[in-house]
Amino acid sequence: MEAHESFPFLKEIILFLALSGVLMPLLSRLKINPVLGFLSVGVLLGPYGLASLAKAWPPLSWLTFARPDQVEFLAELGVIFLMFMIGLEMSVERLWSMRRLVFGLGGLQVALSAAAVGGLALWFGNGIEAAVILGVVLAFSSTAIVMQLLIQRHELGTPLGQASFAILLFQDLAVVPLLVLISILGAASGEGSFASLLGLAMLKGVLTVVGIYLVGRRVVRPLFHQIAVDKQPDTFTALTLLTTLGVAALTWVAGLSMALGALLAGLIIAETEFRHEVEITIEPFKGLLMGLFFMSVGMGIDLRALLAEPLWIPLSVVGLLAMKALIVFVLLRVFGLSWGRSAEGGLLLGQGGEFAFIVIGMALTLGLLERDVGQFMLIVVGVSMLAAPVIARLGQSLGDRIDRRIAPPAEADDAELGELGGHVIIAGYGRVGQLVGQMLEEQGVGYVAIENNAQLIAHQRKAGVPLVFGDASRPELLRKLRLDQARAVVLTMDHTAAAIHAVHGIRRMVPMMRIIARARDEKHALLLREAGASVVVPETLESSLKLTGWVLETLGIPPDAALRLVELERERRIVALRDTGNA
Repeated sequence: MEAHESFPFLKEIILFLALSGVLMPLLSRLKINPVLGFLSVGVLLGPYGLASLAKAWPPLSWLTFARPDQVEFLAELGVIFLMFMIGLEMSVERLWSMRRLVFGLGGLQVALSAAAVGGLALWFGNGIEAAVILGVVLAFSSTAIVMQLLIQRHELGTPLGQASFAILLFQDLAVVPLLVLISILGAASGEGSFASLLGLAMLKGVLTVVGIYLVGRRVVRPLFHQIAVDKQPDTFTALTLLTTLGVAALTWVAGLSMALGALLAGLIIAETEFRHEVEITIEPFKGLLMGLFFMSVGMGIDLRALLAEPLWIPLSVVGLLAMKALIVFVLLRVFGLSWGRSAEGGLLLGQGGEFAFIVIGMALTLGLLERDVGQFMLIVVGVSMLAAPVIARLGQSLGDRIDRRIAPPAEADDAELGELGGHVIIAGYGRVGQLVGQMLEEQGVGYVAIENNAQLIAHQRKAGVPLVFGDASRPELLRKLRLDQARAVVLTMDHTAAAIHAVHGIRRMVPMMRIIARARDEKHALLLREAGASVVVPETLESSLKLTGWVLETLGIPPDAALRLVELERERRIVALRDTGNA
C-alpha cells in the first residue's frame, strides 16, 4: 500500500497505456479517427461517465478515471509537445513563403471570427474582458484534429490543405499574445494602470523571447552536432526532451507560458539541420501525450449538462460551427478556392480548439470569466470537437457535390473534351503541364488536363484547351476521363502529397497504367517511385545535367563525349534512385 501511494496515478497510467495499446489500434482498424476515439473514451470513462457509477459497483473504479486532475499534468505535457511540433513546422523561411496565406487568410479568419463571437458574447451580457477572451479563443480551431484529418485523407498538399494549414498556423501564433493578454488583464484588476502593465509585460516578453532565441541558436546547434557525431541515439532523445522542457521552463520562470517556450524551442531547432530527426524522435511522445490530453478534454464533458441545458448547448454548438464555417467559406472563396472546397474548408475548421481549455482555465483562475460561463463554453467547445470528424466528413461529401453541380469546369461536356481514347491525361496544368500539352498537340496526340485552379481553367478553356476542374485521385473524375482507355498519365503537380495521392488513386483503378511524374528533387522523386510512379523526372537533376553538359562543352570536350557523360550520369542516378526505392 505504501509503495502504491509513493507512485501516484499508477492506476491511471496503466489504464491509459492499456487503452492506447489495445483500443486505439482497434479504432484505427475500424477507420475511426483517433482524436474522436480519445475524446469518446474520456467521456465514457471520465467522472461524468461510468466513473459516476463506481459507488454503486466499486470494481468499476479500476476501469475509470474518477477525477480529471489525475491526468491533468500529463495532459499539459501533451500541449507542450504539440506546440513544440508546431514550432518545428514554423521555420522563418516557411512562414515567409506562405506569408500571403498565413498572415492574410489566417489573420482575417481570426479577426473576423473573434469580432463575430465577441460581439455575440457582449450581446449576451458579458463584460468587455470576457467578450475579448471568448471571441479570440473561440476563433481558434483544433490543430490536432484538423491536421490529423488532412493527413489521413492525404490532402495536406492540396490547395485546401495548404489554406487550412496556413489558418491553423496563424491561430497557433495568435495563442502567444492571447496568453500574454490574459496575464495582463488578470494583473490589471490589481494595482497599476492597464497601459503600464501592458508595456511592462510586452517588454519582458520580447526581451525573454529574443534572449532565449539568440542564446538557444548558439547553444543548441553545437550540442546536437556533437551528439550526432558521437552517434548516440539515446542521448539524442534526451537532448531533444531537455531542449523542449528546458526552454519551456525558462519562459515559465520569466512569467510567460510554457507553451510559448515549447514553441520557441521548436523554432530554434527548425533552423538547424537536425529538424527532421528531431521530428521522428519526438513523434511517439507527442502522440501518446496528445492522446492523454484529448482524453482529459473528454473527461471534462458532462453529458448530463446537455440534459440540464437541452436547448442552449446544442444551439451554441451549431451557432459556433455555422458562424465560423460561413466566415471561412467566404475567405476561402476570396482566396481562390472553388465553391465546394470552400464549403468543405468551412466545416473542417468550424469547431473549437484545444487551446480553449487552457485559455478559459486561466481566465477562470484569474477571475476574468464567471464560472458558469466558462464551464458552459468548455462544454460547447468539447462537444464541437467531438462532432468535428463527422462534420468534416459531411463537409467533404458536400464539397464534392457542390463542385460537381456548380463549378462549370467540373461539368465539362463530352463534346468539349472530344473523343477520349488513346489519349494522355495531364494532372496539373501549370507551366510544365502546359508545355507537355503543347508538345502533344503538335504531335497530334489527344490529351485532357486536370487542374484545381478555377481562374487558370477559365482562362485556358477560352483558348480551347481540354481542361477540367478536379482532383486527379478521385475515381469519379478518372472514370469520366476514361482512364482505362488512356495511354499514359503525366503528373506535374508541385505538392508532394497531392501527387502521391493521385498515384495511389490511379493505381487502384488501372494497376498497369503508365504514370510519368515530375519531381522537384531526388527526395520527391523517391517518394513518387515508392508510391508506384512508372517514370520519375527530378527537375533539379535534369537542370543540373543540362548545365553540366554545357560546361563540359565549354571546356573543350567534344559534344558527343559530353552528351555521353551526361547520359551515363543520368543512368547512374536513376539506377541509384530505383535501387533506393526497392531497398
